[in-house]
Amino acid sequence: MKTVGYAAHSPTSGLEPYEFSRRKLRGNDVAIEILYSGICHSDLHTVHGDWGEQPYPLIPGHEIIGKVIDVGPEVKKYKVGDSVGVGCMVDSCQTCDQCHNHEEQYCREGMTATYGSEDRITGEITQGGYSKHIVAREEFVLKISDKLDISKAAPILCAGITTYSPLKTWNVKKGTRVGVIGLGGLGHMAVKLASAMGAEVTVISRSTDKEKEAKAIGAKAILSSRDESALEAAASSFDLIIDTVPVKHDFDTYTPLLDIDGTHVIVGQVGEMDEPVTAPLIMGRRRIAGSLIGGIKETQEVLDFCAEHNIHPDCEVIKPEQINEAWDKLQKENPSHRYVIDMTNLKVS
Repeated sequence: MKTVGYAAHSPTSGLEPYEFSRRKLRGNDVAIEILYSGICHSDLHTVHGDWGEQPYPLIPGHEIIGKVIDVGPEVKKYKVGDSVGVGCMVDSCQTCDQCHNHEEQYCREGMTATYGSEDRITGEITQGGYSKHIVAREEFVLKISDKLDISKAAPILCAGITTYSPLKTWNVKKGTRVGVIGLGGLGHMAVKLASAMGAEVTVISRSTDKEKEAKAIGAKAILSSRDESALEAAASSFDLIIDTVPVKHDFDTYTPLLDIDGTHVIVGQVGEMDEPVTAPLIMGRRRIAGSLIGGIKETQEVLDFCAEHNIHPDCEVIKPEQINEAWDKLQKENPSHRYVIDMTNLKVS
């Protein structure tokens, strides 16, 4: 299938229109016309080579909402016209213990990422959602409820599942005391989801400038990480901290905020962190953990949860020709919303 997307041709180049072809449908494939594609901070890190050398040209994007335009003969769950989504992965071995446990993101053979990975059959490099079309294996396509606004739903497929999964893993429920470090694209979704689960949510930020914004989406309070007296008063006050900061930072500011058996979960920074002082961990049986997106079953669960509770990411919808401008803002600023690319008028020549 001939199509077009916005590709980077080097770690330092901007994104520009790029014509390419999607594979012919296999028996279990779903062909999708992409309507909206979210921009994730990890798109920047990947394309810029922060996490290793990449294959170029590379089309990023793993927050994809579209409609089915064709299906392979073995497809049973979807038909032409269905509203669907594709998230951060498009394949896995489907045979290992992790895949059988519905945690394909931890596939023993390695999941196939939506972009920048080798196709498990042909070895071709996968290309992402900053494009007009995508072809994906049926098992990795997700149903989109008609209760969701499709122009705002795309970030649920990354920002949503990335924060929902640790909230579920650590059994967040009514009365759980949750701290969310950072109120950006990931952080604001963590606040919305945890609040809908009944948690008492506090945003932890460098200042209290976003207090009104935090409370408007469900937080009970905001705590400044630079206010030593406020930090001392908040000691042992959280059961779980979701850390969405995407750059190197220290643990020691936050560890004393955890209660006994509390957990600090990293979902933002992929790379080096400052070494923690272990005494607060040992003295409170506290722990530092990490979490990577979620499996397909859990991703469908968060989509349905958001539909049930009328939760949408805060989004700014842009045109494809504004992608580079949005990337620039994402690098220089700390927006508390997600950029979503409107692909509806992108034409294939």
